[in-house]
Amino acid sequence: MTGAAFFDLDRTLLPKASGPALSAAMRETGVVSARLPGEALLFGYFNLLGESLGSIALARQAVLVAKGRPADAFDEAAQLAADVLEPMVGPFAHMLIDEHHEAGRPVVLATTTPEHLILPFAERLGIDYVIATRYEVDDTGHFTGRNDGHFVWSMGKVAAVREWAAEEGIDLDESFAYSDSIYDAPLLRAVGNPGAVNPDPRLQVLATAAKWPVLHFDASPGVFKVPVLGVELQRLVTLLARPEVFPYARFTVRGTENVPETGPAILVGNHRSYFDVAAMVVAMGRTGRTARFLGKKELFDVPGLGSFFRAGGGISVDRRQEDPDSPDAFASAMRSLAGGEMLAMMPEGTIPRGIHFFEPGMSGFTGAARLAHLSRVPVIPFAITGTEKVWPRSSRVPRMLNLLDPPEVTMTFGEPVELKYRSVRRDMERIFDAITGLLPDEVANPPRPTMAELALTYPDGTVPDEDRWFAVDGGTDGEAYVEGSDES
Repeated sequence: MTGAAFFDLDRTLLPKASGPALSAAMRETGVVSARLPGEALLFGYFNLLGESLGSIALARQAVLVAKGRPADAFDEAAQLAADVLEPMVGPFAHMLIDEHHEAGRPVVLATTTPEHLILPFAERLGIDYVIATRYEVDDTGHFTGRNDGHFVWSMGKVAAVREWAAEEGIDLDESFAYSDSIYDAPLLRAVGNPGAVNPDPRLQVLATAAKWPVLHFDASPGVFKVPVLGVELQRLVTLLARPEVFPYARFTVRGTENVPETGPAILVGNHRSYFDVAAMVVAMGRTGRTARFLGKKELFDVPGLGSFFRAGGGISVDRRQEDPDSPDAFASAMRSLAGGEMLAMMPEGTIPRGIHFFEPGMSGFTGAARLAHLSRVPVIPFAITGTEKVWPRSSRVPRMLNLLDPPEVTMTFGEPVELKYRSVRRDMERIFDAITGLLPDEVANPPRPTMAELALTYPDGTVPDEDRWFAVDGGTDGEAYVEGSDES
């Protein structure tokens, strides 16, 4: 026996209620003449907080609206509604449906919505079966005003699913189910792989306690959205992380017009300090978008911090593998791009230390170019400067006491890089050149560093012997060092 994948409709496959589109289509085709009492208020509540007993009471009464009408009276309205509803389905829902099909599982729409109104929508999504509330039809082909079988909601839904599974030879323990509503908890408990999608507040609590995955079909798996507000955690952070939060730094953000307002893109930049994260947060707040950040696995392994990064849309990259663009990270990145999201990455992999911090040009991993070759999405270079003055690598924390004359941190987005798509290595060089081209000359081509400047690039502030010969003037305390000598 194989499993199946059961999807709820409203606030699951769709981000909102299907009712307004269905009602509008029925009014347009003349099968109903007016809105049901309280319809707008109930749908507004539903979209904000999820299913309520009031919205279900309204759904129960809908069978009376059809009484006496021919069974095909709603066909045109169902097609019109499908025209509106299909584009509302999130990109990650389409991908998940495809993944279940590739795994050999039938995909089932399990919804309270009347079957005759939702069949065209299900067909357009490639859904295999529909388990929905059916209206009884008499011998003359007219609706009787009664349901035919279960009212497919809560216990009625799980009963209908169990009956269908028994008829089709489906193993529920091997099955998946996705819903937003606490009233679908019986169905979620009935399958081996439940998923809470855009959960209402009560289902959010249950999913957290039961350790069920929480999904949003307009965002990558694992991205956390604030309940009720429906806002990504990362977006909330960018809204709160105003420059005023960092009085020990001055921020200048340029080139935000080069960041696409919608659609996928790859943001690629340099890495100078732990404070780069703050600079990116401030800059992303100016763009009005969120991005999935690729970061080294060591950060995600930190208790608490790693969970926060994942909830914010971070993608963990294991640099200990032979290829630091690990298969799991690469697949997650491609999934994000396919879903219309932006990626952000710093291909140097870590903050350069010692003399490498002061060398002109850039080098690093080729993941950005490989992603661009496969996805053909625009690559937007960005350059960060000044963050090392706020938080040098030699310091455990930022220099937060520098309030009278805070250093300037700049974040510059450039125009999309013109790639040739013939060689990954050469296109990565073009990306590196575009990044360094955004840097001021004193950063792109810095003078030979002093011993004190070298020391700031090491975690403990100690310059190894092999790097001391690079400091030929102005060593620690202004003393000069001679090449190959430890003596001043």
